[in-house]
Amino acid sequence: MGRKLEKWVLLAVAAVLLLAGLFLTYKIYIAGQPLLALVCLAILGTAVYVYSAVRAYAFRYLFPGLLAAVVFVLFPLIYTFAIGFTNFSSKNLLTYERARQYFLDETYTVDGDRLAFTLHRDGNAFRIRLQDEKGGTFVTPALALKQAEPVSVDAHALAPSDPPLTEAVDLKTLIQNLKALKQVAVKLPNGAAASVEGLHEFAPVRPLYVAGAEGALVNQQDQSVIKPNFTTGFFESSTGEQIKPGFKVGIGWANFKHIFTERSFSEPFLRIFLWTIIFSGLTVVFTFGVGVVLAVLLNWEALRFRGFYRVMLFLPYAVPGFISILVFKGLFNENFGELNAMLNMLFGVRPAWFSDPLLAKVMLLIVNTWLGYPYMMVLCMGLIKAIPADLYEASAIAGAGPLTNFFRITLPLIARPIMPLLISSFAFNFNNFVLISLLTGGRPDFLDTKVPAGTTDLLVSYTYRIAFEDSGQNFGLAAAISTVIFVMVAILSLVNLRLTKVTQTETR
Repeated sequence: MGRKLEKWVLLAVAAVLLLAGLFLTYKIYIAGQPLLALVCLAILGTAVYVYSAVRAYAFRYLFPGLLAAVVFVLFPLIYTFAIGFTNFSSKNLLTYERARQYFLDETYTVDGDRLAFTLHRDGNAFRIRLQDEKGGTFVTPALALKQAEPVSVDAHALAPSDPPLTEAVDLKTLIQNLKALKQVAVKLPNGAAASVEGLHEFAPVRPLYVAGAEGALVNQQDQSVIKPNFTTGFFESSTGEQIKPGFKVGIGWANFKHIFTERSFSEPFLRIFLWTIIFSGLTVVFTFGVGVVLAVLLNWEALRFRGFYRVMLFLPYAVPGFISILVFKGLFNENFGELNAMLNMLFGVRPAWFSDPLLAKVMLLIVNTWLGYPYMMVLCMGLIKAIPADLYEASAIAGAGPLTNFFRITLPLIARPIMPLLISSFAFNFNNFVLISLLTGGRPDFLDTKVPAGTTDLLVSYTYRIAFEDSGQNFGLAAAISTVIFVMVAILSLVNLRLTKVTQTETR
């Protein structure tokens, strides 16, 4: 009885989830995303097959993980890669169809009779009452007055059989709903359209643009014509003026060519790429160097209070990184920071940590070493523990000192197993956006570039600034740079996997 009940409960839950998925797919489809709706439908169909077919039993435990990998890894990767081949930017956000409809929805006020209006409640909705100069009265059906998108509604002449209207709303309520009222176009029985103008009247309006031949749009005010240019992604006038908003178009490899061939992009890109390599490499060297030295010292049996030292040296890793970075930002403050106060007291100097490019880079390396050495220290401590004590005993009999033990025994024996982790650390710091964003913001900036780029920017922060801080917000170019970064990090990952495979083979 208990198993049957459990079975029926599971079936009910599965049915609810399936219905919810189908409803979500339908909402995506009616929102104008048929391709995405088809993908969702395919996922639902696959899920039904996996959890109902006996032959797919082995995949029931893998399916959630595979689905998560597709949704959170593969899809963003493909989407970013695809954007890199378009002109997607703050000026070219819409599709061609939506940009064209935007122009067709534009209206302008024409000379004609004005209509006085009042707003009346109808339950949770509202009705609009219009009255022309000849005394004709018109009312609209009940409207929810949402501000999401423009809406067109037909008004009819008020008849004695119509239900009486409630009292007109007060001025406060009218003002609260005025923004939503501006989205409403009222069509009168004679075919004319009107929209709100001010707090007390509607004015007759006409569409600003009407469709012409070959996709052109004709301006009804001045009879000018604008045509879509599928190379630039804009509707353009006869003089070549680009009319906003633009639309997304494919531009091939243009963004990637900009990165490597156009001087305004290639120069900061190459300089930032070189600094990214140096920063990542030096960070690995410094964190590993400090970590392995501290690990050797903490494995020294004669050292008293080793447990206390371990806890204290591990604390920088236990504190959230963004807090440590903000603390260091205060310590390195050029005017009020404690570090400059001490240097001024001892040596009479106040280094310009944030305005001098070299000092800013030194500051980043210092802070990143502080944040990263505890991880390396813990790893090295574990690896040193695995080294047989007989080796050190034989070395002591041969009269070798601590430095000889370190360079001839400790370092060679931990180098190979820790190498994949060092490569992973290099790849992580290659994309260390948080440190750059919170500490320097990529500044001080280069003065000879058209795009926002700084001397302390890494490729990832450079990409972010192009995408979200540049006045043009060039998402397509940023996506192209992200693709290049992905290829670089992928190569590092392959090297990492190769080294790991070699290590496993030799161990066997």
